[in-house]
Amino acid sequence: MKLLTANRLSDGEAVWYADGQWVETIAEALIAHDKGSQEALESIGNQALADNLVVDVNLIDIEIVDGSIHPIRLRERIRAAGPTIRNDLGKQARIQQAA
Repeated sequence: MKLLTANRLSDGEAVWYADGQWVETIAEALIAHDKGSQEALESIGNQALADNLVVDVNLIDIEIVDGSIHPIRLRERIRAAGPTIRNDLGKQARIQQAA
């Protein structure tokens, strides 16, 4: 399983592709379950890069753990949550404040 991720060009925010738009939380991301859907996401990412909407476009490997999306690579887990030494910063802090 894979997701399409990038950084939004306007502000550098880590984003994920979901149903026609770039979203700020990994939980909303569209999951590619097969080669065909992975290729479709890759094409979408390449077009968004060409349109100067995002940079650093990547398909990343994920797994589902207890019903939640869990990136395989540490780099992607940090991009999805925020700094590893400051839980009061980044996306992880936004989630805590909303609860």
